Amino acid sequence: MRNQSTVLEFILLGLSGDAQIQALLFVLFLAIYLLTLMGNLMLLLVVKIDSHLHTPMYFFLGQLSFLDLCHSSVTVPKLLENLLSEKKSISVEGCLAQVFFVFATGGTESCLLAVMAYDRYVAISSPLLYSQVMHRQLCVGLVWGSWGLAFLDALINILVALSLDFCEAQSIHHFICELPSLYPLSCSDVSASFTTLLCSSFIHFFGNFLLILFSYFRILLTILGIRSTSGRSKAFSTCSSHLTAVSFFYGSGLLRYLMPNSGSIQELIFSLQYSVITPMLNPLIYSLKNKEVKAAVRRMLRKYL
Repeated sequence: MRNQSTVLEFILLGLSGDAQIQALLFVLFLAIYLLTLMGNLMLLLVVKIDSHLHTPMYFFLGQLSFLDLCHSSVTVPKLLENLLSEKKSISVEGCLAQVFFVFATGGTESCLLAVMAYDRYVAISSPLLYSQVMHRQLCVGLVWGSWGLAFLDALINILVALSLDFCEAQSIHHFICELPSLYPLSCSDVSASFTTLLCSSFIHFFGNFLLILFSYFRILLTILGIRSTSGRSKAFSTCSSHLTAVSFFYGSGLLRYLMPNSGSIQELIFSLQYSVITPMLNPLIYSLKNKEVKAAVRRMLRKYL
């Protein structure tokens, strides 16, 4: 039978046990993290100081950059620490705190992507009323609502997870703490926590995904009603960056939480994609595909350099 004495810490086995590979991974993920910080801080700064970008679309983009900074900082520093450490331990409290903030920041990004899809729908379907519909108070309220719903969802899940009991010699076949990774380590019944996670994921993440699909269905109908080819191309180009960001986030995040927990390489890749790679790519997606952002960056560089 499994020993049920009190557990004080977990061991994060990470991505590799080979010291040379760990050193290479440390350099790689340190570079990714620095690029994430620089890219998102640059986008935040550009949106803040350039008056041409003081619109609802770029207000939400600035919030997405701030969120990517938070989401990446929840996971990557601990990953870097463990790549240099021999013990690779994390306290139970620290692990549950990481679970909470991964869930909260990921949930907020899910809500924010749905809000940004609605913003694009209003901009394309009602361009003359856009500034009236997406006024400042509504935009701020939608952002605060996104944070509030995600933190409430995370709080409910973590409060249920606090009732779990863990056994000794606990090794997590992962580089971060995620709720599904803790279930095989529990000596107690996980059904309540699993059901809560399943319900919240269905309502929160699938709910937001359906809202995004509905917004783009309406956008598609609007674009098909535009007679000129140039008008259709311009309307679609305003959505391409957001569609790419949605694909990266949901393509990896949903697959990770739908997969059975096994510590497989595919599971680790999906987790790396949404928690490490996507926060780095979002600034590139929105800057490389957006003429207004590129022009704003050039104006800022000419002014301050």
